[in-house]
Amino acid sequence: MAACKRRRLGTTLALALSLLSAGHYIPVLASFNPSEDQGAARSRATLSHDLPRMDAAHLRVSMVEVVYGPGGSSPAHSHPCPLVGHVVEGALRMQVKGEPEAIYRAGESFYEAPNGVHLVSANESDKETAKFIAVFVCDHDTPLSVGAPEPAPAGGR
Repeated sequence: MAACKRRRLGTTLALALSLLSAGHYIPVLASFNPSEDQGAARSRATLSHDLPRMDAAHLRVSMVEVVYGPGGSSPAHSHPCPLVGHVVEGALRMQVKGEPEAIYRAGESFYEAPNGVHLVSANESDKETAKFIAVFVCDHDTPLSVGAPEPAPAGGR
């Protein structure tokens, strides 16, 4: 039963991403009413964001769980593909070059455009763990994260 639900979810996600990349709009379902025998399931939309134009014939979704221990962080980096993140536990401090620093707490989601330089990606707490799920949508083979590009030297050389 669980494998069938995962397969159905994967098929639905692939169809939605194909339509999105082709420029179609798909409304986000803000709620859903399961039948009585499914228990008290609830859902809520946490993020809706346009994706850049992508090659629908080559779309691939990758999901990565990221865990920062107390005080943990990652060095400056970039993602060649759009990323949607959802904080599962704790709080994250994030900043992409050219944007203000933001704090995302458990239950909140965020979007990162492709190739933005991620200057800050850190656990907000020095006492508790922070965990988030990063969903990458790519239409070409590429590492999901790459080192931040080196700044150009002063004087243009």
